[in-house]
Amino acid sequence: MRRTAVALAATTLLLPLTACGAGAGSGSGSGDGSTVTVTVGYQSKTINTVTAGTLLRSLGSFEKQLNALDDGRTYKVDWQDYATGAPITAQMTAGKIDIGSMGDFPLLINAARGKQLGKPTRLVSVTGYNLKGGLNTVVVAPESKLASLKDLKGKKVSTSIGSAADGTLVRALQRAGIDPAEGITKLNQQPAVGASALSSGSADALSQFVAWPGLLAHQGKAKALYDGAQLNLPTFHGVTARQDFAEQRPAVLEAFLKAQAEATDYLVAHPVDAAEKVAKATGLPAEVVYLYNGAHGIATFDPAVKPRLVAALKEDVAILKAAGLTGDVDVDAFVDDRYVKKALGAGYAVRLAAGPPAAASEVWPEGAAKTLSFASPGLLLAHVARNADSVRAAYVPDATTGTLWFADKAVWVADGGQLLPFVAPATAQAYVAGHPGARVITYADALGRAS
Repeated sequence: MRRTAVALAATTLLLPLTACGAGAGSGSGSGDGSTVTVTVGYQSKTINTVTAGTLLRSLGSFEKQLNALDDGRTYKVDWQDYATGAPITAQMTAGKIDIGSMGDFPLLINAARGKQLGKPTRLVSVTGYNLKGGLNTVVVAPESKLASLKDLKGKKVSTSIGSAADGTLVRALQRAGIDPAEGITKLNQQPAVGASALSSGSADALSQFVAWPGLLAHQGKAKALYDGAQLNLPTFHGVTARQDFAEQRPAVLEAFLKAQAEATDYLVAHPVDAAEKVAKATGLPAEVVYLYNGAHGIATFDPAVKPRLVAALKEDVAILKAAGLTGDVDVDAFVDDRYVKKALGAGYAVRLAAGPPAAASEVWPEGAAKTLSFASPGLLLAHVARNADSVRAAYVPDATTGTLWFADKAVWVADGGQLLPFVAPATAQAYVAGHPGARVITYADALGRAS
């Protein structure tokens, strides 16, 4: 029965969702010849797509690039906001969205649906990525006694089937020796619905993508059970465009990609201000946005289509096939980096070679436009202990995966003179098991020791 429910959910997910989200655009860079409307589908609250959506929109970069074309046409941008990638794909294959952004698993569904319906799409750039998989997290209620993935056997777990978070859940359960189809009851829910289910107790755990796990932890409504970076498999979000649109209006697509690069550079140069802009546009707390998009956040932003990400995308196909969400997907045919290479010119090679910044501990002081970085989590704790009333947020990287997390929500371990943070209890316990004398302590104890 569980397999039947998943199959039905998958079928529902893949149906055209023409009534979802904002009003449908006309697509295909439509217009009367002198006026052209470009329709962009984005996910404001999936904040690892902000350089192709929320931040890009707030900066007005795309409109400026379109005006710079100076080709005798007037361009208008129709921005359409959605909760997940599925409705963006539905609108794209219906010819009503020209450019969209979504996570890696939805991108594969986008490719499959486009080919199936004779409306092919192409992956043209990347937004945010994490080389270990830290963009997805499994969380449980704050009072939950569940301590590891093994404890999920027989439990109800909410996720969005076909999403990157679902992919993380499936892989993590398999590694834990649990059959994803039979070992749990999977609830196919939108992120907000899943968050409510977790709070009400109708779901025992929630596996979701950014920014939901961090948001719920920040609000005190959840705690981490599993850090997606434990998989050590890249996850990313990217930009997809309809092939006919790209071929008919390559200058417009290149203008979008130039604007995306500008938004990326702005985020890197002004991470605090960028977080504030995204927070204002989405209603998310800026502290949560910074957790993912900050100077040392969980995500690294770069429009370059890196071979390692493409390789990871190919590995994702098997997960979607097993769930009945797609057949084979020709990833090489789907990936088309010609437009971003042309848009960025010589700078593309530099971006392609760049990697994520080194992990660091950060404090965001109240009223400050910049954060403070510390060489170790222990030094950060010492600062927080001395300046508790003036700290807006404090972030520390997991001692084993490097995933950034809120210092007051982390699981802390004392090992001799070291104070080590972990996102999830299982990784903390694994460290303790391998280091005689180390033990888990409370955050208050960690602060006391640091001071």
